[in-house]
Amino acid sequence: MVTLATDGMITDEGLARLRSRIGVPQVYPAPPHYRRPNEDAFRQVARSYGDDNPLWCDPEYARGTRWKGSIAPPPLIGGDSLIGEDALTDGEIARQADLKGDPLRGVHAFYAASEREWWAPLAPDHRVGRRTALVGVVDKPSEFGGRGVQEWTAQAFRTDDGTLLGAQYRMMYRTEREKARARGKYDAIEPQVWDDEALAGIDAQYADEAPRGAEPRWWEDVRVGDRVGPLVKGPLTVTDMVCWHVGMGMGMYDVAPLRLAHRNRARIPRFYHRDGLGIPDAMQRVHWDPEFARKSGNPTTFDYGRMREAWLIHACTDWMGDDAWLWRLRVEFRKFNYVGDVQWIEGTVARRYLAEGGRPAVDLELRTRSQRDEITSPATATILLPGREHGPVRLPEPPGRATDLPEAFDAVIDGFRRDGTAPARAGDGEDRGAR
Repeated sequence: MVTLATDGMITDEGLARLRSRIGVPQVYPAPPHYRRPNEDAFRQVARSYGDDNPLWCDPEYARGTRWKGSIAPPPLIGGDSLIGEDALTDGEIARQADLKGDPLRGVHAFYAASEREWWAPLAPDHRVGRRTALVGVVDKPSEFGGRGVQEWTAQAFRTDDGTLLGAQYRMMYRTEREKARARGKYDAIEPQVWDDEALAGIDAQYADEAPRGAEPRWWEDVRVGDRVGPLVKGPLTVTDMVCWHVGMGMGMYDVAPLRLAHRNRARIPRFYHRDGLGIPDAMQRVHWDPEFARKSGNPTTFDYGRMREAWLIHACTDWMGDDAWLWRLRVEFRKFNYVGDVQWIEGTVARRYLAEGGRPAVDLELRTRSQRDEITSPATATILLPGREHGPVRLPEPPGRATDLPEAFDAVIDGFRRDGTAPARAGDGEDRGAR
């Protein structure tokens, strides 16, 4: 009998089984949090990461913009189980029995990197289809947890009227839990304590923040080296994560309360471990249970990578204004953001050019920086801006000029480098404009 994983260990056999799934469309493990997202959903998602932009939050305001009504904030297009009902053929559904179970069961998973792109806005009251597949499995050593594996998944989305919305790659980093505890890499980190003076400084930053809104940021006015941000987020609290879940749902493991928790435990029993009172509870509680976070090798509870991703999106949309379009974002999550930490989202314009079809574009170099002066999440973004000479923003074409979801999804899969490295960085391509 072949052992695929033993007590949270990564084995060659388990990796082989995981790699056999590459490119096979799969049913996503959780239903969408929003089956038909409306203006209320747009507002709740934006509020969950601290964004009060009226383009997402005030339908009356939004009707006066170029979009002629409310549109979804970018984090809603994708995320983990936010939107998307599985759009699979009968043959693909018949293969799902071969994909059951986690070949690396018991191996801890951290959300470590993503690349997202957006092709069109989501208006209220549409159902959304989704296609999902594993696209890469890369064996990578880890200082934190001994043997490690990069597990890359791709998704693409379209509305019920055929509008292709966008796509994402998500990388989960899998580490061996026992080795992570033994290494104790983060033992020296102490939770941050804040005094009145320091909090007053952060409050002053919050008071100065606002979205650019209706004032266009013209492409011709942007220069390489222009600053983006800073936008402040924190000090992080458990309440922030409660509010995050109100808007964003409970993610791909479909964590739920009471009788629904009982059913979920029956579905994925290894995702539940007993707490100090002997009660089975979800492993996801590393984000709000300090004792369980320490069992995973961390000094206390920490955020979700998706939160920092949303914060980087927030910095982009605040900077660019209502008339612009966030096209691409790539993020790596290199360090933890613990309860008590502050992150400043900041960056610069790295490049100004004409993208495909002569679209005025800028590339941004971004990062989240903590009060320890550590770069926790480096990122890049590509934004399409209105131009005085080139006119209003023209939305980007889906990859391969796809016209339906299967075509778009095939193009997304093809976009992943077959040698198992991360997808191409945002902004790759011919530079035809000013720097």
